[in-house]
Amino acid sequence: MPLSLFDFLCRAADSSALAVTVLLLLAVILVNGWTDAPNAIASAVVSGALPFRRAAWLAAACNLLGSLWAAAAGGAVSQAIFTIADFGRSTSTALAALCAAMAAIVCWAVLAWRFGIPTSESHALVAGLSGAAAALPGGLSNLGIGPWLRVTVGLVLSVVLGAALGRTISGRMEKSQFSSSRLAGGQVCAAGAMAFLHGAQDGQKFMGVFLLGAALAQGRQDWETFPRPLWLALLCGCVMALGTALGGKRIVASLGRAAPLTPKSGLAADLGGGLCLLLCTLLGLPVSTTHVKTAAILGAGRGGDPRPVLAMILAWLLTFPACALLGFAAARLFLILL
Repeated sequence: MPLSLFDFLCRAADSSALAVTVLLLLAVILVNGWTDAPNAIASAVVSGALPFRRAAWLAAACNLLGSLWAAAAGGAVSQAIFTIADFGRSTSTALAALCAAMAAIVCWAVLAWRFGIPTSESHALVAGLSGAAAALPGGLSNLGIGPWLRVTVGLVLSVVLGAALGRTISGRMEKSQFSSSRLAGGQVCAAGAMAFLHGAQDGQKFMGVFLLGAALAQGRQDWETFPRPLWLALLCGCVMALGTALGGKRIVASLGRAAPLTPKSGLAADLGGGLCLLLCTLLGLPVSTTHVKTAAILGAGRGGDPRPVLAMILAWLLTFPACALLGFAAARLFLILL
């Protein structure tokens, strides 16, 4: 039976934990659009192809379209998030842990935005969910081995392939002859494609969490028979688009300092990052748009300031343990307060 918006709202009204989880998840999606999506337009802005505000509106529209396309095309990435951990069959404790995970992710995302560091809400989502689930009876045995393996493969593949494609395409672009107008037009199209794929990737992840909350409210966690409505993709896409429209100018500036881009290297970074993100999405691998695009920019750019790069690497290394610990601690606290 399809899950209608009215049914979902009724379930949220009946469960305060689900209602709070939904509000926190909407905040996570908004912050994701604010902090993750700017990576899709960074090279176009840094190289001068688009002013930041116009690029942000382009990314917002393409984010929404990407989220809708992903919902219509299937939900392999959503499934990985839905099954990343077993929250048990106790509705109250499961929803409390899920609520704690969302609170941990919001805290981490706001800290990252405050310091202008392009961390990954995608990896924060995986870590926060896993940490919260580990706080429940069963501990680490609650974590899904298969989904975690897909996350690990996606993490390694996205960084290595993104950097390799950025460097390879940049080398070929430098030898080619294009007019400035063609390069600028190519960058606008490539930035739109990157934002579209960001919506396809991250829209699926957030749909997975919404569906997980609705399933846990019924005391179940079966992906195969649980309905996946189109209205949910529209909701995720709209909130993400709103966050993108608000902009994340600090993060674009950080990436610009890490690897100064010419129009050619900027286009190469967009093409390399887009190809990598498309491949991972088609394979159903949950990956970070931040990591993919940053790797492609570093591969395509030359001679930047190493300090932003080191700060990014440190933030990436901290995301998994920090969000897992935050999720675990918040879940323990929420369970005590039940």
